[in-house]
Amino acid sequence: MHDLVIRNCTIVDGTGRPRFSGDIAVDGDKIGSVGATAGAGRREINAAGLIAAPGWVDIHSHYDGQVAWDPYVSPSSWHGVTTVIMGNCGVGFAPVRRGAEQFLIGLMEAVEDIPAATLNAGIDFQWETFGEYLDSLSRMKRAIDIGAQVPHCALRVYVMGERGAGNEPATADELARLRAVVRDSVRAGALGASTSRTRVHRTPEGELVPGTLAGIDEVMAIGRGLGDAGRGVFEVISDMTGVDRSMEWMQELTRETGLPLSLAALGNGPTGPGVRRLFDFIKGCNGRGAHLVSQIAVRSPGQLNGLEASTNPLLNLPSYKPIADLPLEQRVARMRDPQLRAQIIAEMPDKPSNAFDVPTDGYAGLFVLGDPPNYEPGAELSLAAIAQRQGRPPHEVYYDALLERGGRELIYQPFNYTRSYSLDPLLDLLMHPVSVISLSDGGAHCAQICDAGAPTYLISHWVRDRGRNGRLQLEAAVRRQTRDNALLYGLDDRGALLEGLKADINLIDFDRLNLRAPEIVCDFPAGGKRFVQRAEGYKYTIVSGQIVFEDGQATGAMPGRVVRGASAKPS
Repeated sequence: MHDLVIRNCTIVDGTGRPRFSGDIAVDGDKIGSVGATAGAGRREINAAGLIAAPGWVDIHSHYDGQVAWDPYVSPSSWHGVTTVIMGNCGVGFAPVRRGAEQFLIGLMEAVEDIPAATLNAGIDFQWETFGEYLDSLSRMKRAIDIGAQVPHCALRVYVMGERGAGNEPATADELARLRAVVRDSVRAGALGASTSRTRVHRTPEGELVPGTLAGIDEVMAIGRGLGDAGRGVFEVISDMTGVDRSMEWMQELTRETGLPLSLAALGNGPTGPGVRRLFDFIKGCNGRGAHLVSQIAVRSPGQLNGLEASTNPLLNLPSYKPIADLPLEQRVARMRDPQLRAQIIAEMPDKPSNAFDVPTDGYAGLFVLGDPPNYEPGAELSLAAIAQRQGRPPHEVYYDALLERGGRELIYQPFNYTRSYSLDPLLDLLMHPVSVISLSDGGAHCAQICDAGAPTYLISHWVRDRGRNGRLQLEAAVRRQTRDNALLYGLDDRGALLEGLKADINLIDFDRLNLRAPEIVCDFPAGGKRFVQRAEGYKYTIVSGQIVFEDGQATGAMPGRVVRGASAKPS
């Protein structure tokens, strides 16, 4: 008898082949059979009308702190994610020597907007090496699987101390040590290493994070440490300036080690004109023996502005400051007072800014997000266009929009979007042979951005709803965020509904699959606030054969584990 049988479902197995109907049998934590009529199960689910897909594999998250206190790794697990990979963008918490913990916490707060008070309250730092870090994480029961990469910032400070924190060049001995620590960390279970080479990422003092200006000898040493271990992905976020512009070192490293390099190129955004040129260039490099992939987001990343967000556009205005700390309901009531309203509006800047110093088009690049949220608004929906139609100043339209939904409305500021006011440029890039679906940033930018619902958006918007300018095929979209991501990181045991693979399964009511508007909650240690975003339409999420969510509610099952190193596909 099978442990679990899912009957009469429509199976989209993650390989990209056409969907088919049938049963799925689960034995223990593995898939026993797919498609054929299954025998009896100890528990059976009638999944008629539901789509069965593999659990989503999210390769770009920042849950490095949150996994210490949140067994559900929310909100990603609410969106069908069954494996998350953290330690991206060069920031994280291992390896670490005693006394350097506060420096790493400060980096995470400055780079990823995760409150230092929350991190101090939630992390115990009972480790030094990367292997000990994974050991510590393994002691917590959790609902989904987590994996981690060695972050360059922590690595540099661990090996070089204050010289590493201060971005001084590494000596020959330090380069050898960096390489050895990466090798040993991967052997202990790290899934790769990551580095930040962007001027966007700064310390609390405004300095570049450790490793930003590291020489080619240093990044090559990190990559060669992966090569010494024989596995792992090198994740790089870069402005693509200076020596990174030609990507020569990246090509050379992947040809030498045979291991992949995953690039998040900043500057153009997913809808910018330079992305297509970059993708075509990478494709040519791969044709010459390199192994490069480029991370692509499923929509324009963007800042969320609101009265409860850390990106509240009124925070620094003199007339707003006296009411800034009032409970939301009282604050909204005060803001509706005509005299105070006029004073605050008069103080609002002519051109709205953003926390990431990304060039924007002022009020022409601001949109009411709404509930359900609209992440592909037309030009006519911008605050500038609304103001023009209504014959009002855009400052006034912005102010009034912030008060909608009882002061919980959000103003969406997508980056690099207003060139076309459309996601059309993304359509073929999402399926491009060198792209990987990534950049959800789950766990990061807690009260600034909320993109952890990206897997739900890919299926609901790109596959089902986006009729006017072209859609993606369901089978291809599922493959992109399951099997393709798993294989990139050597996790051959998951990402597809195939006999013998890990039983990570989503059962989805496709017609009801939707995102709700992001909302601020204060559920972190020390009362830290963050955006969360709920989803509808996930009937069941199954991890290692156990149902962890049913109709969006946690069951209490905790089959998740720390993924340590590549996983071979079962024979």
